[in-house]
Amino acid sequence: MNWTLALPELVLAIGTLLILVAGVLPKRETYFPVCMASIGALLLTAVLVLAQGEGSAFGGQYIADGFSRFMKVLALLAAAVGLLLALDFNEKERIGRFEYPVLLLLASLGMLVMISANDLLVLYMGIELLSLPLYVIAAFDRDNGRSAEAGLKYFVLGALASGLMLYGSSLVYGFAGATGFDQIAAAFNHQHGVSAGVVVGVVFVIAGLAFKVSAVPFHMWTPDVYEGAPTPVTAFFSAAPKVAALALLARVLYDPFGDLAPQWQQVIILMSLLSMVLGAFAAIGQQNIKRLMAYSSIGHVGYALMGLAVADTAGLRGLLIYMAIYVAMNLGAFAVLIAMRRQGKAVETVADLAGLGRTDPMRAAWMSIFMFSMAGIPPLAGFFGKLYVFLAAVQGGLWLLAVVGVLASVVSAYYYLRIVKIMYFDEAAGRLDDAPASLGVVMAAAGIFTLAFALWPAPLVAAAQSAAMALLGG
Repeated sequence: MNWTLALPELVLAIGTLLILVAGVLPKRETYFPVCMASIGALLLTAVLVLAQGEGSAFGGQYIADGFSRFMKVLALLAAAVGLLLALDFNEKERIGRFEYPVLLLLASLGMLVMISANDLLVLYMGIELLSLPLYVIAAFDRDNGRSAEAGLKYFVLGALASGLMLYGSSLVYGFAGATGFDQIAAAFNHQHGVSAGVVVGVVFVIAGLAFKVSAVPFHMWTPDVYEGAPTPVTAFFSAAPKVAALALLARVLYDPFGDLAPQWQQVIILMSLLSMVLGAFAAIGQQNIKRLMAYSSIGHVGYALMGLAVADTAGLRGLLIYMAIYVAMNLGAFAVLIAMRRQGKAVETVADLAGLGRTDPMRAAWMSIFMFSMAGIPPLAGFFGKLYVFLAAVQGGLWLLAVVGVLASVVSAYYYLRIVKIMYFDEAAGRLDDAPASLGVVMAAAGIFTLAFALWPAPLVAAAQSAAMALLGG
């Protein structure tokens, strides 16, 4: 069984149950201590992941390697920051209940299972363990109609995506005779030619996973859910689950279906192209900044999929570097958005940032850094994230992807720079409330990383290279 390989998941599961009991038993309010305990549990799990050995467990259904270690640590850090962002906001919006951090812990456990899945059944179990808590927290502000609508839309479309993935998995099982990734790969290695049924099955599995990363054409839930859900929930949605879903997509495509690359590459290339184009153009007219960030995240997923489409070590390395940088600058931007309150009331339109450069210069400076970085302007981290995936695409012969990516970056720069222009050149709409210390810490940490990456990129690049080689076998 070698269950010790799954020690991080076991510790997180037991810790979640203990925190749940600690939240239920006392008669007094437990939201803040439960949040802090949950952040501690996530960080402890990240430490255990770093100390984790390599190998497989539970009959080969669970795998631990350098790739899973990189993505797990990234997902856990994103989840911990996402929980930190919710500390002050949820209390002010009177949705600060101890169930929220517990649900985030359960979702994080699902992410860990997804990243280490080495079997189609474990893959589905991890996705559902992630999805069910997400459906609940999307509608966590139950007195808000928009939040309830967001949760319902996400649930209905998520159920459809799960059905697509299950159907694809059943087709793959029917043709390969196994659900384990290693056995599927071995079965396809011994087959002469690939049947149409296998290709259809792979496409359905990709469709189910593409829903989780909100890649076009499976993005339809993203703008409405991002706008309707509480802002810290939106911040969490935009970072941690995307890391886990892209990690699982990479493992599924490269491990069991690695020999079918000519078939699935076309699907990934199409999703990447459509995501970059839609993300660039659909965000231009958005006035609600959460909807704008929703389309922005769709565009960034397109850039990440570019690295996946290359189907080699350089492309996968570019994907990993891009996701690490995206998580940092995206959570930093959401820290600014969560701090957008005027006279105690949350505001969320682009116009509400008007004059921020004069009323709160430091917050405006951080937001400008994140916007410039998302636009891909050097020497900020976002530029290097795009550079690595573009170079991998060019070296892999995917010139069309690289050209469309550059053009999409130029178009998307309009709405990022528009936010900077509104903050510094428009007449102030009124002073925003001071940001809580927890949000200031996230802004500063993400901003410093975004600024300093160009000075010291070697650790992240080396870690990403090692993780990519671990998945692709050298």
